[in-house]
Amino acid sequence: MADQTEQEQAAGGTLQAAISNAIVRLLREYTGRGPTRSRTTIRDNVVLVMLEQTLTKGEESLVRKGRQDKVIEIRHEFQEAMREESMVKVSELTGRSVIAMLSANHVDPDLGAEIFVLDGGPSYNLESAATSPDGRARSA
Repeated sequence: MADQTEQEQAAGGTLQAAISNAIVRLLREYTGRGPTRSRTTIRDNVVLVMLEQTLTKGEESLVRKGRQDKVIEIRHEFQEAMREESMVKVSELTGRSVIAMLSANHVDPDLGAEIFVLDGGPSYNLESAATSPDGRARSA
């Protein structure tokens, strides 16, 4: 089976699910472990990706030893390293430019937030992605 683009995958689900999956995949690539749960909310030109249980075993060990500040620092470094790729993915999926990205982490409970500000509301039409370039319906 041919590889699908993320926009084509979005056609089978929702834009929110496609964005969640893209961010989870990036986190997994960078940290070796993705969050156990993610949820994307889109309102106007703001995309919020909430992540749960993101910490690696090593980070959890640091938290148990009272080193939460170091875990937050490490997470900030990962977010900065992923920033450009995350923005590109969200831009591709929404059909909009990402003009700002904000990230935050909380250790207890283990939560993360990725916030993307677009240059307008998403312009990506899931219905149009369900058809091939020649206008025929894609098979699911």
